[in-house]
Amino acid sequence: MKDIYILGIESSCDETSMAIVRNGNIVESFTVLSQMDTHASYGGVVPEIASRMHTENITMVLEETLKKSSIKLKDIDAIAVTYAPGLLGSLLVGVEFAKTLSLIYKKPLIAVNHTIGHIYANAINNKLTFPLIALVVSGGHTDLILMNDDYKFEILGSTLDDAIGECYDKVARVLGLPYPGGPNIDKMARMGSPTYDLPKPVNDNTYNFSFSGLKSHIINLVHNENQRGNIIRKEDLAKSFENTAIDELTRKVELALNKVEVKELIVAGGVSANKHLREEMEKVAKKHNIAYSIPDFKYCTDNAAMIAAAAYPLFLKKEFADFSLNAKSQSSILEDF
Repeated sequence: MKDIYILGIESSCDETSMAIVRNGNIVESFTVLSQMDTHASYGGVVPEIASRMHTENITMVLEETLKKSSIKLKDIDAIAVTYAPGLLGSLLVGVEFAKTLSLIYKKPLIAVNHTIGHIYANAINNKLTFPLIALVVSGGHTDLILMNDDYKFEILGSTLDDAIGECYDKVARVLGLPYPGGPNIDKMARMGSPTYDLPKPVNDNTYNFSFSGLKSHIINLVHNENQRGNIIRKEDLAKSFENTAIDELTRKVELALNKVEVKELIVAGGVSANKHLREEMEKVAKKHNIAYSIPDFKYCTDNAAMIAAAAYPLFLKKEFADFSLNAKSQSSILEDF
């Protein structure tokens, strides 16, 4: 079979990224231009600034991606782009750029859901083994998903309020840590001990998650201790928070694995870069004697390689988008499939 080369484009938040991926799992070239330093001074992503910077950078990112490979645009088999969910202005930059390339070079256009992209980051240098359970953890998502085959999704459970990544960022902010909060909490937690007694989130037997109560408890705890003039042991509070949050993820995954027969557990999304989470999920997979997959660190956060990888099964099924494709700030992975 002829090799298939897909150009992926990702601009859903504050990274402008492009990648060329062969046959859905071999990355030929890969570029990410992050805006993190720009947004750090604001304590989070400013949508208007993000979309403006995507517009300024997207042509340069394409040139860099092509330069890193021996592949020319005329030899690409399809153009894939994140169309949802994300920041609307940022998504629009990527979608319009992809449509322009598709029109000029007469290449099929493939619309990819950002969350599905995170799942298929596990397909890079790897082959997914179905049926599988995917734990998707990011700033916008905490989902437990059953996949019986490519693009066959069943959502077992989701967050009822805050996603775990958002909770990490809010806790980091109250502890005085810089943006992005997740990696900084992870580093601080490794120097602490779990000495704070924190409430367990959604301590039930459903597959749903909730982190707003845990977040609010920590915010109130820090405020009250500051009011009393007491010293917050930041490393210990970070460790206590991380243990509590990840214990809940682990418990829910175990609950699902005890009831649903699968061959593989995969973890996806920005929070999958968390070292403690990676260690705990590997233990769970070993306990249940199933395969375990988690992306390389560079494919955990937003990137275009995962978008191109997720586009490959759609290319094989000839599920192409037309030029009416538009960006959407919100979208379920079940919406189009």
